[in-house]
Amino acid sequence: MATMQDVARLAQVSVSTVSYVLTGTRPISRATRDRVLAAMAQLDYQPNAMARGLASRRSRILGLLLPMDERGIGATETAFVTGAASAAGSAGYHLVLAPIGVGDLDELRRLASQRMLDGALLMEVQLDDPRVGVLRETGVPTVLIGRTADTTGLSYVDIDFDRTVRDAVDHLVGLGHRRIVYVNHSADTIAEGYGPALRTRDAFAAAMSEYGLAPLMIPAQDSAASGRSALAAALRQAPDLTAVLAMNENAVFGLLGELTTRGLTVPGDVSVVSMVTSPQVAELATPALTAMTSPGSALGRIAVETMLRHIEGAGGEIHQELLPCVLEIRGSSGPPRTPAGIATPSGVVGEQPTPSTQAARRRAATRRRA
Repeated sequence: MATMQDVARLAQVSVSTVSYVLTGTRPISRATRDRVLAAMAQLDYQPNAMARGLASRRSRILGLLLPMDERGIGATETAFVTGAASAAGSAGYHLVLAPIGVGDLDELRRLASQRMLDGALLMEVQLDDPRVGVLRETGVPTVLIGRTADTTGLSYVDIDFDRTVRDAVDHLVGLGHRRIVYVNHSADTIAEGYGPALRTRDAFAAAMSEYGLAPLMIPAQDSAASGRSALAAALRQAPDLTAVLAMNENAVFGLLGELTTRGLTVPGDVSVVSMVTSPQVAELATPALTAMTSPGSALGRIAVETMLRHIEGAGGEIHQELLPCVLEIRGSSGPPRTPAGIATPSGVVGEQPTPSTQAARRRAATRRRA
C-alpha cells in the first residue's frame, strides 16, 4: 500500500507539500499540485482520513450517540443509522456509533474532551436530555434526531408524532372502529421522559377525544412477552376493543401471537396498526402489518447534512424539521365485523359483539359441526 512518502518521492516534492495538497492549509502552485495528484493516481494512494483531519484540525468523524441494550438495534432503528452513514460517507466523513445514553455523562465528557468528534448526533432523545448540556459545555456541534421540550437554539429533525398519530386514528375510525387501544413503550420509558412515548401518548388522547372516543393506553416493555401481556391487559380493560394501535414493534409480534392464542383473527376480530415501523418489519408479520412507515433514512440523512453545514460554516443556522410517518395499508387493518349502528339480524340496532364473544361463538360452532 502506497504511503505519503512514496507519493512525495514520485512527485519529487517534500512530504509536507503532499500534506498541503491534501488539506488545503497552504497555497500550492497549480503545477506542483497537478504533479502530486498525478503521483497519487499512479500509486493508487488512499489518504489516511485521520492524518488529513489532524492537519486540518478536523477528525472528519461524526459521533452517533445511540443508547443500546441487549436487544441491539432493530430494523427500524437501523434505517436512521444507514441514512446518516450514507450522507456522512458521501461528504468524506466517517460515522462512529457511540452507545451513550443519558446515564453515561462522564463517558460523554471524556469523549468530547478528546476532540475526536467534529460533531455529535443524538438519538433516543428525552424531553430533558442532559447530554445536550454536556455537548454545549464542551463546544461540540450537535444535532438531535428527536427533540427536547425546549428546542431553543437547537437543530433537530424528528418525526411529526401529532400528525402521525392523527393519521393512524383517522384510518381506523374511518374503517368504523370506535374502541381503539394504544400500546406504547414501557411505563419506565414514559416516566424517564422519552420524547416519542410522551408525544404519542398525548397525541392519541387528543385525536380520540376529538372523535368523542375514550382513549386507552397500555404501556409495554420492548419484548414479545410484554406484547402478549399488553393485549391481555387491553382486553381486560376494554373487552369490546376492535383495533390496536402500537408504537412498539417488538411488542407487536407478541400482541399478534396472543390474538391467535385467543382464537381472534386479524383483521376480522381486531385490526392492528403499527407506528414508526420499517417496511421490512411490517412484512414479517402474518398478515403483513398496516403501518405508519418511519422516515428514518431521510431523518438520518437530513441530520448529517445539517451537521455538516454547522461544521463547515455554510449556512449553519439553526435547522428544525418534522417529517410524518406515511400510512401504508396492508393486511392487518379492516372494518370491524359489526360496525356501530349496523342493524342486527332481528332488525334492531345492537351493540357490537366483543372479540372474545366472537371467538367463543366460532369455537362453539366448530364443536357443533364436529
